[in-house]
Amino acid sequence: VKWYRLAAAQGNARAQSSLGFMHANGEGVPKDDAEAVKWYRLAAAQGLADAQFNLGVMYNLGKGVPEDDVQAYAWLNLAAAQGGTGASTNKEILRKKMTPAQIAEAQKLSKTLCASIPNCAK
Repeated sequence: VKWYRLAAAQGNARAQSSLGFMHANGEGVPKDDAEAVKWYRLAAAQGLADAQFNLGVMYNLGKGVPEDDVQAYAWLNLAAAQGGTGASTNKEILRKKMTPAQIAEAQKLSKTLCASIPNCAK
């Protein structure tokens, strides 16, 4: 955990995502969904598809953050744009329970998020 923390503190997205996973699952650290979301968000903002997927799942399930289908869809959409099949599948499942207005809002949010992410597939 020590080396992941050091690398994450230096901005390493993979280490940040790994710390998120550790906190989400209580592996080597106490289980803490809010802490997991913190680390996933840092990695997702750097364009790491795995972190975007995991952040979307956290929003979908309301773990560490209030349940929010729009946020969940937006993050899953970004991960899916990078070829994540799990993200595509989860996004389509989520889409079925959303209103057209929510989907439109989520797509707009995806574009806004993408504009701030390096190398985001626009």
